[in-house]
Amino acid sequence: MATSSHRRSRRADRRTGRRVPVVTLVAVAAVTLLVSLVVAFRPGGGGDDGARAVEPAAGAAANGTPTADPGTTASPSPSPSSSPSPKSSKASGSPSPTGARPATPSARPAARPAAPAARSASGTASSSGRIRPGTAYTGVATAYDIGDGNGACSYGPTSDVMTAAMNTADYATSEACGAYVSVRAANGASVTVRITNECPAPCAVGQIDLSQQAFAKLAPLVTGRIPITWSLLSPATSDTISIRYKTGSSQYWCGIQAIGHRNPLARLEVRTSAGWTRLARTGYNYFLSEHGAGCGSPIRLTDIYGEQLTVEGIAVRANVVQPTRVQFARH
Repeated sequence: MATSSHRRSRRADRRTGRRVPVVTLVAVAAVTLLVSLVVAFRPGGGGDDGARAVEPAAGAAANGTPTADPGTTASPSPSPSSSPSPKSSKASGSPSPTGARPATPSARPAARPAAPAARSASGTASSSGRIRPGTAYTGVATAYDIGDGNGACSYGPTSDVMTAAMNTADYATSEACGAYVSVRAANGASVTVRITNECPAPCAVGQIDLSQQAFAKLAPLVTGRIPITWSLLSPATSDTISIRYKTGSSQYWCGIQAIGHRNPLARLEVRTSAGWTRLARTGYNYFLSEHGAGCGSPIRLTDIYGEQLTVEGIAVRANVVQPTRVQFARH
């Protein structure tokens, strides 16, 4: 009897064990259905599978880099001092005497981000740079001691005292070098100068630092600073253009400079196997062929009016001024 009773008890336990899972599954299913209905009908629910994109905050880029506030602008640069500008830099641009590639001259100040001076354009050149023919510029004139006449344009010492230094912005990486400029004061006095130097900050846009001799033709030196208007000239001259290769130049590297051009240069090119190749201009007024391409080949000069002159037969003779027979037309 004990054995039979024991077996019934185990069978009863097994039957009870079969009924428990059924009840539990029904209860779980009901709860799951209820939860699903609640989620489906809640606002904004059931459509993103829990992977909603994070929207960037206003003013931030989608890649995580903040964007500039469109209402924010750079602070204007301070106005130049009312005192006369200091002496212009006179970087000679002389290369290393070793015959190897010359060291890069010392860096010159970047152009001041000041607003351009007022100007009334009356003409546009086909290869115009920052300073354009037929354009009247306004600014101020100051004075400095030019010493031996050498300057950032690397022309070397000169006895010509009617020269000037152009502010960095209008100097435009030596594009102003060799330009003839007519400067007029408010009292009607005027003087013509040739740009041979750069006037760094605090010289402002439109400002010209005249030689003391040139300034004295407009006002007494003690005045220090006067308002002016100025414009480019294309003067009469019997001179022709000369070419000079920089010290250290060879068939493997060279720097080329044009001297005595009537009008400012827009570009200098050399003939290579690929055709005419434009050379990069430096702040010390040489055009560089970094790998020697075109060194000793024909040279093509283009002025700001678009006229082109081709010069042939100029050998690579470092630091020797070699005359040509050509000159740009007068305008």
